[in-house]
Amino acid sequence: MKILSIDKVREADRYTIENEPISSEDLMERAAGQVFEWLLRHINKENKVKVFCGSGNNGGDGLVVTRRLNEVGIDATAYGIARTSLRAELSGAKQSNLSVTGLDGLGWIASAKGLAMTQSGDDRPLTQSGDDRSLTQSSDFPVINEGDIIIDALFGSGLNRPIEGLAAELIEYLNQQKAIRISIDIASGLFADGPSPAAAIFRPDYTLTFQMPKLAFLMPENDPYVGQLEVLDIKLHPQFLLEVDTNNFLVDREMIKQIIHKRTKYSHKGTYGHALLVAGSEGKTGAAILAAKSCLRTGVGLLSVKLPQSAWTPLQASLPEAMIHTDDKLDAFNAIGVGPGLSTSDEAQRMVRRFIQDAHVPMVMDADALNILAENKTWLSFLPSKTILTPHPKEFERLFGRTSNSFERLALLREMAMKHGIIIVLKGAHTAVAMPNGAVFFNSTGNPGMATAGSGDVLTGMILSLLAQRYTPEEAAVLGVYLHGLAGDIAASEIGQEALIASDITEHIGNAYLSLQ
Repeated sequence: MKILSIDKVREADRYTIENEPISSEDLMERAAGQVFEWLLRHINKENKVKVFCGSGNNGGDGLVVTRRLNEVGIDATAYGIARTSLRAELSGAKQSNLSVTGLDGLGWIASAKGLAMTQSGDDRPLTQSGDDRSLTQSSDFPVINEGDIIIDALFGSGLNRPIEGLAAELIEYLNQQKAIRISIDIASGLFADGPSPAAAIFRPDYTLTFQMPKLAFLMPENDPYVGQLEVLDIKLHPQFLLEVDTNNFLVDREMIKQIIHKRTKYSHKGTYGHALLVAGSEGKTGAAILAAKSCLRTGVGLLSVKLPQSAWTPLQASLPEAMIHTDDKLDAFNAIGVGPGLSTSDEAQRMVRRFIQDAHVPMVMDADALNILAENKTWLSFLPSKTILTPHPKEFERLFGRTSNSFERLALLREMAMKHGIIIVLKGAHTAVAMPNGAVFFNSTGNPGMATAGSGDVLTGMILSLLAQRYTPEEAAVLGVYLHGLAGDIAASEIGQEALIASDITEHIGNAYLSLQ
């Protein structure tokens, strides 16, 4: 799934309007209709819904949702902050969309029951009239009960400055309420394409976004401003979505199903490759065993493990399917994985340097191999093309330097992958896989239970297995990360996130494959 900048999303809207064709009013009605349908599936008729609307398209969506909810007997009320001369700020399309709520098109609207707001003069604020809900000061903020539903439709994805004044006070007030909070498209105050200011930002329990996720949703510091993300298909024109250029993607099930190789009837163990895993050291045999078992579970034909002699018996006892590699020859292998539990000893450093110089097959490097690279940064320039590095954020920082926020780190991630011609798997809640061509693929599987010792070793073994099976390095990185997260999700669904350990991820790799068939 493509992740588009806000400018590209606007282009998609325009293209859809011109080429479907559809009026802007009907496109808004369709988008708001998807929000309405989602709400019908998730709320009760006893819930009172309070919708806080702005003057732009986001507010228009809120008004349509309010009208639709009232039409099916749900008590929904729209609120807005009174402004002066608002009609002059609204395009004809927006005014028309406001009118479809059955309300006057002045902008900040009353409850969605056909009650209009009045204006005494163009230069004076809108005033309350009858049962309207114009908020002119903080004392106008409505009482919100625990069973209510708050819908944020104040500011949409085009926001480019901090929210101040009464609107900021309103957002802070809404964030303090115990009611369920829902944002339409994006939380008000959150910037879609870059770092958000330290100002008022709505904190939703759910974000109902349109067509595709915003880049901001995938950044760790924005987690409090996203909640549970739901992507609603509003059927923007498929031709535009197919042809539009982007360098950010969200990995989804359909993408993965197109990558997975199908096994043939007459295949044999040689068909699925011979992998070499270089791992383990005194006190860290477990890392080698975890990576080795995951490599086998992911489907490799043969696995040899190079590790200290003291670890041979534990490995053979726990994993009789693996072989011990005792010499320095590399020509028998289809892929090499280096790093889990390796240590940063002088001997380990010599091995890493040798693999960089002599390996002529795809390679994945993790853990101590990355720590060794961080101590010898000049080696980065000599990494074989499309070598896969799998750092967590601290390892990435040691390798490539500090950044002040996740957007800067993403830019640096992309830059380093392109500069060195490598693939960097930056691990996290939405693990980002950066390619040498500048594309970044964000993962959509996984859960917090996977933040446990050995989880990274499991991922290394899985990627190594896929490389040996002759997946391209790009495919192995994206597929390995997705399967790793999916196995963790299946494990968590059975035993819970708190009890999940790295071995559970390995034990559910088979179920992850089965779920994709």
